[in-house]
Amino acid sequence: MLSLPCIVEHSATPYVALRKRVTLPFDDEIPGILARLSAYLAQHGLPATGPVFFKHNVVDMPDLEMEFGVALAQPVEADGEFTSGMLPAGRYAEIEYTGAYDDLLVVNAVLIGWARYTGLVFDSRQRPDGEWFAHRSEICHVSPAGTLDLGHLRTTVTIKLRDP
Repeated sequence: MLSLPCIVEHSATPYVALRKRVTLPFDDEIPGILARLSAYLAQHGLPATGPVFFKHNVVDMPDLEMEFGVALAQPVEADGEFTSGMLPAGRYAEIEYTGAYDDLLVVNAVLIGWARYTGLVFDSRQRPDGEWFAHRSEICHVSPAGTLDLGHLRTTVTIKLRDP
């Protein structure tokens, strides 16, 4: 099931994430990535204040530079293979999907097509290694490792819009 696309306002949010380059499909890597993220949070006593998100920093299909992370209550300094920062405040184009993660390519395409059709412009720029986004992510409201019922996986795809 797919919601209608919409525009929402988000405040700046601190986060911590595991940064990684992946190539689609990377489904087999997700359990290990989420286990490493969970272990890092536990080791550093960092409680997540929201669901896991998959942040697309640079997209050059099928290759992606991503951050697999969670929102935090306060900013932190990350170490090792982890990074931290602030998810930017601003207006975002969003769409919500309930169903299999395999369909998220199409869900992203629907959101991007709607935004272009309505004249919205993403906060992104072309770089030699692909398209860079200020913030583009898939927010996993039900952990991909936490359910086998694909009909109950709920994901929000969100892309920051350029400031007017």
